[in-house]
Amino acid sequence: MITKTLRRRWLYPVLSIVMVAGICFGQPLVAQAISWGDLIRGGIQIVQGVQLSRLNDSQEADLGRQINDELTSRQVRIVRDPALIAYVNEIGQRLVPSSDRSNIRYTFQVVDDKSINAFATMGGYVYVNRGLLTAADNEAQVASVIGHEMGHISGKHALKQMRQAAVQQGLLAAGGLDRSTAVNLGVQLALRLPNSRRDEYEADERGLRTMSRAGYAQSEMVAFMRKLLSSSSPPTFLANHPATSDRIGRLNQLISQNPAPGRAGIDTTSYRSRLR
Repeated sequence: MITKTLRRRWLYPVLSIVMVAGICFGQPLVAQAISWGDLIRGGIQIVQGVQLSRLNDSQEADLGRQINDELTSRQVRIVRDPALIAYVNEIGQRLVPSSDRSNIRYTFQVVDDKSINAFATMGGYVYVNRGLLTAADNEAQVASVIGHEMGHISGKHALKQMRQAAVQQGLLAAGGLDRSTAVNLGVQLALRLPNSRRDEYEADERGLRTMSRAGYAQSEMVAFMRKLLSSSSPPTFLANHPATSDRIGRLNQLISQNPAPGRAGIDTTSYRSRLR
Protein backbone atom coordinates (compact mmCIF):
# COMPACT_ATOMS: atom_id res chain seq x y z
CA MET A 1 0.00 0.00 0.00
CA ILE A 2 2.78 2.39 0.94
CA THR A 3 4.67 1.45 -2.22
CA LYS A 4 1.61 2.12 -4.39
CA THR A 5 1.03 5.48 -2.70
CA LEU A 6 4.65 6.51 -3.28
CA ARG A 7 4.40 5.44 -6.91
CA ARG A 8 1.33 7.62 -7.37
CA ARG A 9 3.10 10.59 -5.77
CA TRP A 10 5.93 10.30 -8.27
CA LEU A 11 3.80 9.20 -11.22
CA TYR A 12 1.37 12.14 -11.40
CA PRO A 13 3.98 14.92 -11.38
CA VAL A 14 6.03 13.07 -14.00
CA LEU A 15 2.98 12.58 -16.21
CA SER A 16 2.08 16.24 -15.78
CA ILE A 17 5.52 17.32 -16.87
CA VAL A 18 5.42 14.97 -19.85
CA MET A 19 2.03 16.36 -20.88
CA VAL A 20 3.23 19.95 -20.55
CA ALA A 21 6.34 19.10 -22.54
CA GLY A 22 4.19 17.58 -25.25
CA ILE A 23 2.04 20.69 -25.44
CA CYS A 24 4.88 23.19 -25.30
CA PHE A 25 7.48 21.44 -27.38
CA GLY A 26 4.82 20.40 -29.86
CA GLN A 27 4.28 24.11 -30.51
CA PRO A 28 6.69 25.84 -32.86
CA LEU A 29 9.60 28.22 -32.45
CA VAL A 30 8.95 30.39 -29.39
CA ALA A 31 7.72 27.56 -27.21
CA GLN A 32 11.04 25.87 -27.83
CA ALA A 33 12.62 28.53 -25.64
CA ILE A 34 11.04 26.77 -22.64
CA SER A 35 13.60 24.69 -20.82
CA TRP A 36 13.14 21.61 -18.63
CA GLY A 37 13.91 23.92 -15.73
CA ASP A 38 10.86 26.01 -16.67
CA LEU A 39 8.72 22.90 -16.72
CA ILE A 40 9.95 21.60 -13.40
CA ARG A 41 9.62 25.01 -11.72
CA GLY A 42 6.16 25.43 -13.24
CA GLY A 43 4.95 22.01 -12.06
CA ILE A 44 1.69 21.08 -13.73
CA GLN A 45 1.00 24.66 -14.87
CA ILE A 46 1.56 25.44 -18.53
CA VAL A 47 4.08 28.25 -18.95
CA GLN A 48 2.22 30.99 -20.82
CA GLY A 49 3.21 34.08 -22.75
CA VAL A 50 6.77 33.01 -23.54
CA GLN A 51 8.73 36.11 -24.52
CA LEU A 52 10.72 36.13 -27.76
CA SER A 53 13.49 37.84 -25.82
CA ARG A 54 13.97 34.55 -23.96
CA LEU A 55 15.34 32.85 -27.06
CA ASN A 56 18.95 31.85 -26.53
CA ASP A 57 21.65 32.76 -29.04
CA SER A 58 21.38 29.46 -30.88
CA GLN A 59 17.60 29.72 -31.26
CA GLU A 60 17.85 33.33 -32.36
CA ALA A 61 20.47 32.39 -34.95
CA ASP A 62 18.21 29.63 -36.27
CA LEU A 63 15.29 32.05 -36.64
CA GLY A 64 17.57 34.62 -38.26
CA ARG A 65 18.79 32.02 -40.75
CA GLN A 66 15.22 31.19 -41.76
CA ILE A 67 14.37 34.88 -42.16
CA ASN A 68 17.53 35.32 -44.23
CA ASP A 69 16.59 32.37 -46.44
CA GLU A 70 13.21 33.95 -47.12
CA LEU A 71 14.71 37.39 -47.74
CA THR A 72 17.41 36.22 -50.13
CA SER A 73 15.22 33.78 -52.04
CA ARG A 74 12.14 35.96 -52.51
CA GLN A 75 12.64 39.56 -51.40
CA VAL A 76 16.11 40.83 -52.30
CA ARG A 77 18.85 39.90 -54.74
CA ILE A 78 22.28 39.38 -53.23
CA VAL A 79 25.41 40.51 -55.07
CA ARG A 80 27.62 37.60 -56.16
CA ASP A 81 30.78 39.63 -56.82
CA PRO A 82 33.41 37.78 -54.71
CA ALA A 83 35.69 40.81 -54.34
CA LEU A 84 32.90 43.11 -53.15
CA ILE A 85 31.49 40.49 -50.81
CA ALA A 86 34.94 39.92 -49.35
CA TYR A 87 35.50 43.65 -48.82
CA VAL A 88 32.20 44.27 -47.03
CA ASN A 89 32.74 41.15 -44.94
CA GLU A 90 36.23 42.41 -44.09
CA ILE A 91 34.78 45.67 -42.76
CA GLY A 92 32.09 43.85 -40.81
CA GLN A 93 34.41 41.28 -39.30
CA ARG A 94 36.76 44.04 -38.19
CA LEU A 95 33.85 45.48 -36.20
CA VAL A 96 32.69 42.20 -34.63
CA PRO A 97 35.29 41.92 -31.83
CA SER A 98 34.53 45.52 -30.83
CA SER A 99 30.75 45.13 -30.82
CA ASP A 100 28.56 44.86 -27.75
CA ARG A 101 27.60 41.35 -28.80
CA SER A 102 30.70 39.72 -30.23
CA ASN A 103 29.81 36.17 -29.18
CA ILE A 104 27.50 35.45 -32.11
CA ARG A 105 28.28 34.77 -35.75
CA TYR A 106 27.65 37.68 -38.10
CA THR A 107 26.87 37.43 -41.81
CA PHE A 108 27.39 40.52 -43.98
CA GLN A 109 25.74 40.64 -47.40
CA VAL A 110 25.47 43.16 -50.24
CA VAL A 111 22.05 43.69 -51.79
CA ASP A 112 22.06 44.36 -55.53
CA ASP A 113 20.01 47.54 -55.29
CA LYS A 114 21.00 51.09 -56.27
CA SER A 115 18.96 52.72 -53.51
CA ILE A 116 20.78 53.88 -50.40
CA ASN A 117 19.77 51.53 -47.63
CA ALA A 118 20.95 49.05 -45.02
CA PHE A 119 19.07 46.81 -42.63
CA ALA A 120 19.54 43.86 -40.30
CA THR A 121 17.65 40.99 -38.84
CA MET A 122 18.16 38.90 -35.73
CA GLY A 123 20.83 36.28 -35.41
CA GLY A 124 23.64 38.42 -36.84
CA TYR A 125 22.47 39.08 -40.42
CA VAL A 126 23.40 42.50 -41.86
CA TYR A 127 22.51 43.74 -45.36
CA VAL A 128 24.04 46.72 -47.18
CA ASN A 129 22.70 47.96 -50.52
CA ARG A 130 25.14 48.48 -53.37
CA GLY A 131 23.77 52.04 -53.64
CA LEU A 132 24.95 52.84 -50.14
CA LEU A 133 28.45 51.63 -50.93
CA THR A 134 28.50 53.90 -53.97
CA ALA A 135 27.23 56.88 -51.95
CA ALA A 136 29.81 56.51 -49.18
CA ASP A 137 33.05 58.50 -49.43
CA ASN A 138 35.19 56.04 -47.54
CA GLU A 139 35.36 52.82 -45.58
CA ALA A 140 34.75 54.49 -42.22
CA GLN A 141 31.37 55.72 -43.42
CA VAL A 142 30.38 52.19 -44.45
CA ALA A 143 31.66 50.93 -41.09
CA SER A 144 29.43 53.47 -39.34
CA VAL A 145 26.34 52.10 -41.10
CA ILE A 146 27.27 48.47 -40.50
CA GLY A 147 28.04 49.30 -36.87
CA HIS A 148 24.62 50.91 -36.52
CA GLU A 149 22.90 47.79 -37.89
CA MET A 150 24.96 45.61 -35.57
CA GLY A 151 23.73 47.88 -32.79
CA HIS A 152 20.17 46.84 -33.60
CA ILE A 153 21.24 43.20 -33.37
CA SER A 154 23.11 43.60 -30.10
CA GLY A 155 20.13 45.50 -28.68
CA LYS A 156 17.79 42.68 -29.83
CA HIS A 157 15.48 45.28 -31.32
CA ALA A 158 14.02 42.93 -33.95
CA LEU A 159 12.98 40.45 -31.29
CA LYS A 160 11.28 43.22 -29.33
CA GLN A 161 9.51 44.50 -32.43
CA MET A 162 8.38 40.99 -33.35
CA ARG A 163 6.87 40.52 -29.93
CA GLN A 164 5.03 43.86 -30.17
CA ALA A 165 3.79 43.16 -33.70
CA ALA A 166 2.58 39.69 -32.73
CA VAL A 167 0.64 41.08 -29.77
CA GLN A 168 -0.88 43.91 -31.84
CA GLN A 169 -1.95 41.50 -34.58
CA GLY A 170 -3.26 38.92 -32.11
CA LEU A 171 -0.80 36.28 -33.28
CA LEU A 172 0.88 35.39 -30.01
CA ALA A 173 -0.75 32.28 -28.56
CA ALA A 174 -0.02 30.67 -25.21
CA GLY A 175 2.48 28.37 -26.86
CA GLY A 176 4.19 31.18 -28.75
CA LEU A 177 4.37 32.06 -32.41
CA ASP A 178 3.91 29.66 -35.29
CA ARG A 179 7.29 29.23 -36.99
CA SER A 180 6.17 30.44 -40.43
CA THR A 181 4.41 33.41 -38.86
CA ALA A 182 7.58 34.35 -37.01
CA VAL A 183 9.60 34.19 -40.22
CA ASN A 184 7.07 36.30 -42.11
CA LEU A 185 7.05 38.89 -39.33
CA GLY A 186 10.83 38.93 -39.35
CA VAL A 187 10.89 39.65 -43.09
CA GLN A 188 8.31 42.39 -42.68
CA LEU A 189 10.27 44.00 -39.86
CA ALA A 190 13.55 43.87 -41.75
CA LEU A 191 12.21 45.46 -44.93
CA ARG A 192 9.36 47.75 -43.99
CA LEU A 193 8.81 48.68 -40.37
CA PRO A 194 10.82 51.58 -38.90
CA ASN A 195 12.54 51.32 -35.56
CA SER A 196 11.45 53.40 -32.62
CA ARG A 197 13.18 56.62 -31.63
CA ARG A 198 14.73 54.87 -28.64
CA ASP A 199 16.02 51.95 -30.74
CA GLU A 200 17.54 54.28 -33.35
CA TYR A 201 19.33 56.30 -30.69
CA GLU A 202 20.58 53.13 -29.04
CA ALA A 203 21.78 51.67 -32.35
CA ASP A 204 23.59 54.94 -33.11
CA GLU A 205 25.31 54.88 -29.74
CA ARG A 206 26.28 51.21 -30.01
CA GLY A 207 27.44 51.69 -33.59
CA LEU A 208 29.57 54.69 -32.71
CA ARG A 209 31.13 52.80 -29.82
CA THR A 210 31.82 49.77 -32.02
CA MET A 211 33.48 51.71 -34.85
CA SER A 212 35.51 53.74 -32.34
CA ARG A 213 36.85 50.62 -30.65
CA ALA A 214 37.74 49.19 -34.07
CA GLY A 215 39.86 52.26 -34.82
CA TYR A 216 37.63 53.95 -37.38
CA ALA A 217 37.25 57.75 -37.41
CA GLN A 218 34.22 58.69 -35.31
CA SER A 219 33.56 61.84 -37.31
CA GLU A 220 32.68 59.83 -40.42
CA MET A 221 29.44 58.58 -38.89
CA VAL A 222 28.24 62.16 -38.62
CA ALA A 223 29.77 63.13 -41.97
CA PHE A 224 27.86 60.41 -43.81
CA MET A 225 24.56 61.35 -42.16
CA ARG A 226 25.11 65.00 -43.10
CA LYS A 227 25.89 64.06 -46.68
CA LEU A 228 22.77 61.95 -47.09
CA LEU A 229 20.58 64.48 -45.30
CA SER A 230 21.67 67.22 -47.71
CA SER A 231 20.96 65.11 -50.79
CA SER A 232 17.94 65.88 -52.98
CA SER A 233 16.16 62.73 -51.81
CA PRO A 234 17.33 61.46 -48.40
CA PRO A 235 17.26 57.65 -48.21
CA THR A 236 14.42 55.79 -46.56
CA PHE A 237 16.47 54.55 -43.63
CA LEU A 238 17.14 58.18 -42.62
CA ALA A 239 13.49 59.12 -43.00
CA ASN A 240 12.54 56.94 -40.02
CA HIS A 241 12.15 58.79 -36.78
CA PRO A 242 13.92 60.34 -34.93
CA ALA A 243 14.87 63.25 -37.18
CA THR A 244 18.35 62.88 -38.64
CA SER A 245 19.31 66.34 -37.38
CA ASP A 246 18.50 65.22 -33.84
CA ARG A 247 20.58 62.06 -34.32
CA ILE A 248 23.52 64.12 -35.60
CA GLY A 249 23.32 66.43 -32.59
CA ARG A 250 23.26 63.50 -30.22
CA LEU A 251 26.19 61.81 -31.97
CA ASN A 252 28.26 64.99 -31.78
CA GLN A 253 27.53 65.12 -28.06
CA LEU A 254 28.60 61.50 -27.60
CA ILE A 255 31.80 62.10 -29.56
CA SER A 256 32.68 65.16 -27.49
CA GLN A 257 32.12 63.17 -24.29
CA ASN A 258 34.14 60.15 -25.43
CA PRO A 259 36.58 61.17 -28.17
CA ALA A 260 38.64 58.38 -29.74
CA PRO A 261 41.95 58.77 -31.59
CA GLY A 262 41.13 56.34 -34.41
CA ARG A 263 41.60 57.63 -37.96
CA ALA A 264 41.17 54.45 -39.96
CA GLY A 265 39.04 54.26 -43.07
CA ILE A 266 39.16 57.86 -44.29
CA ASP A 267 41.14 57.34 -47.51
CA THR A 268 38.69 57.88 -50.35
CA THR A 269 41.05 56.74 -53.11
CA SER A 270 41.76 53.44 -51.40
CA TYR A 271 38.06 52.89 -50.78
CA ARG A 272 37.08 53.53 -54.38
CA SER A 273 39.73 51.14 -55.62
CA ARG A 274 38.29 48.37 -53.48
CA LEU A 275 34.81 48.87 -54.96
CA ARG A 276 35.95 48.30 -58.55
